[in-house]
This record gives sequence, structure tokens and C-alpha cells, in this order.
Amino acid sequence: MPLMDYILKRIHELESETGVKRTILAACPNSLSVIKAALSSAKRCNAPIKFAATLNQVDLDGGYTGLTQYEFVKTIRLLARKINLNSPVIIAVDHGGPWLKDIHFREKWPLEKTMAAVKKSFEAAIEAGYDLIHVDPTIDINIPRGECLPIQTIAERTVELIVHSEEFRRSKNINRISYEVGTEEVHGGLSDLEIFRQFLDLLKAGLKREKLGDVWPCFVVGKVGTDLHTTYFDPVVARQLTEIAKTYGSLIKGHYSDNVENPEAYPLSGMGAANIGPEFTEYEYDALMELEEVQDSLFTEGKIAKKSGMKKTLWHAVINSGRWKKWLQPGESRDDFNSISPERQEWLIKTGCRYIWELPEVIAGRAKLYENIEAEGIDAESIIQLTIERALERYFYKFNLVGLNSKL
Repeated sequence: MPLMDYILKRIHELESETGVKRTILAACPNSLSVIKAALSSAKRCNAPIKFAATLNQVDLDGGYTGLTQYEFVKTIRLLARKINLNSPVIIAVDHGGPWLKDIHFREKWPLEKTMAAVKKSFEAAIEAGYDLIHVDPTIDINIPRGECLPIQTIAERTVELIVHSEEFRRSKNINRISYEVGTEEVHGGLSDLEIFRQFLDLLKAGLKREKLGDVWPCFVVGKVGTDLHTTYFDPVVARQLTEIAKTYGSLIKGHYSDNVENPEAYPLSGMGAANIGPEFTEYEYDALMELEEVQDSLFTEGKIAKKSGMKKTLWHAVINSGRWKKWLQPGESRDDFNSISPERQEWLIKTGCRYIWELPEVIAGRAKLYENIEAEGIDAESIIQLTIERALERYFYKFNLVGLNSKL
């Protein structure tokens, strides 16, 4: 049994015994600091941790973290060993599908090319030791804006990607992995309850036709109220989707759960898991700005000779990357960042920092900031780590995961 499936099975058994519902926390590994913090928090909370890495973050080309699938798994394992972590660590692909990698979308790759690239990425993930793949072929650059890809096509492409993954896995005699399917509101698709049922029926029929009746996704991503710009989780809709998914043998997974107002409602609604990502980048940015304020005070006192200019470096790097354009709202200029409101500029920089943490100038700026702070006996990296850990532990507690390892 795949690791993720086993943990979910035990959670279900424990719920039957104790009545306690639990939701798995999936952290998006958008920086090395987040990876370290997630592992440390999992150890402190004695709980499993799941990493959900998009192909923009981790891929054969290194992604924006600079890590291939093999290097990503190796990094996690070495960091876990360093702190003697005994928690289960689930490593997963997040949003694996055509045109969901930015370069595929920007360069308008044809379907055959983008599907082939996604399949190669899945192969690398399986060989590296990933535990789960999120199959998400829910967008198509050839579909007019405002329209959704036909549900039959989504199901067909989902089956195609799962079939390829399973054939590759079995040919290499690699242990079984788990699957996640579907998407959230951002890309449309599975928002209507009837379409949701239709998709699962088509998926089941397709896998059976391909003689993969023993393969079924443990998670189906559902539209549960949260998206990039909303923070309220809708427990009523979540329960409806949960009841439907349960009849097929799956659990609902929530995406864009960052800064959610009511995280305690996730387990109460029967949610299987939730992804948290950009929120941790925001905390990392805020912690760096806090350190820069300390540095400025030290400079004023004459205790350091030269400031790092961390904030200026981050803003310059994000703006030059152009990645902020991906998250613009209607009416905001793609050509003039300064024309955007100050509040929105701050948000775009914060969320955009995840794309540029590994740039040489950013690494150098951070190193200089740490050097300035640590010269006065302040452990700069610990401040960054503890800030992110505090955000993570909110979810470990609200999702009823603390102490779970002892019961697995």
C-alpha cells in the first residue's frame, strides 16, 4: 500500500475509534527555509508532513528552487536525517499537467510537446522516490478565455497520464504510489457537483478500460471556497463534495488554503488534506524585513559598516523576473509596475519572492544580511525558521495532527 494511502487508512480507523477527524497538511516547498521549517515543525508536533512541489518549483530543469526531482528528495532526506526526524514524509508532484509549467504556457507549446514533457517529469519523480502524483490536465491554451475544457477531455487526459505513470513504475519495479486528480476554482472544471460526479465516473471507467482497476486517486481536488484572493473555507460545500467523493473511495483535497480564516473547519468537514504555499513565502519575506530593521538600527549605531539592501534586492529581482505579471488583476498594468497600488505592489512582491530566492544576487544579499546580524550575536537563520514554523504549527494544531505519529 502506498504511504499516503496507508496514513489515510489509519486516520479513518482512528476516527472510528475516537471520533477525531484529521486533515493532512501539505506544504509547498517554495524555498529551502520552508523545507527546513516544515521538517522541524513535523518533528516538534510528532506528525506527518507532506510536500507538494509544482513542476515550476522542482523539475528536470531545476525549477525555481534549483532542484531536480532527485535532488529534491535527497535534500529532504538529508535534512530529515540531520534532525533525526522519524515522522512520515510524503513527497508529491503538485499540479502536474499540460501548460501548468510556466514556460509551456508562455511559449504556447503544442499539446503533444507539453504532455510529453509532463510524462518525463512524472518518470523522474517516480524514479526519485516520490509518493504521490497530482494529475491535473484541466487547462488548455486552445480553449477561449472564460470557457472550460470539456469534462470528457479532462478525464481522458487524466487517464492517459496515470496509465503512463503506472506503466513506467511497473517497468522499473518501483513501489506503488498514490494519485490525486482534479483542480480548484482557478482553472475551472470540477466546480459543479454533477460535473464532479461525471468526472469521477469517466475516470473510473477509463482506468478499468486500461486494466488499472486497482489504481484509484486517494485525493480529488475540490472547490471549497478558497482561491488566490479569498480566505474563507466553505464547510457546507466541502461536506457535499466529501460525501460524493467518499462513495468513490476518495477524499477531498483543498488548494489555496493560505491564510484561511477557519482552518479548524477542514477536519470537521471531512477534508483529507490541504495545500499551504504562498503564505510561507510571505512569512519568510516578513522575517527578512524584520531582520533588515534590526540591521538598520545596528548601522545607525555604527556597529556595522555596510547594509545588505535586502528589501531593494528582493523588489528589484521580483520586478525584473516578470513573474508578478502572472498574478495581475483586471485593470492592472503589465508594463508599469509603479502604476499599481502600493498595497498590491507589496502583495505581488511577497508572493513573487518564491520565484527568486535562488538568484545569485538574492543569495548574496541574504548572506550579507545574516553576516551583519550575526556579528551582534543574533541567530538570523533561526529567526527566519521560527517565523515559518509558527505559521506551519497553526495548521498542525488546527488539523488535529499533533501526536498522530504515535498512533500510526
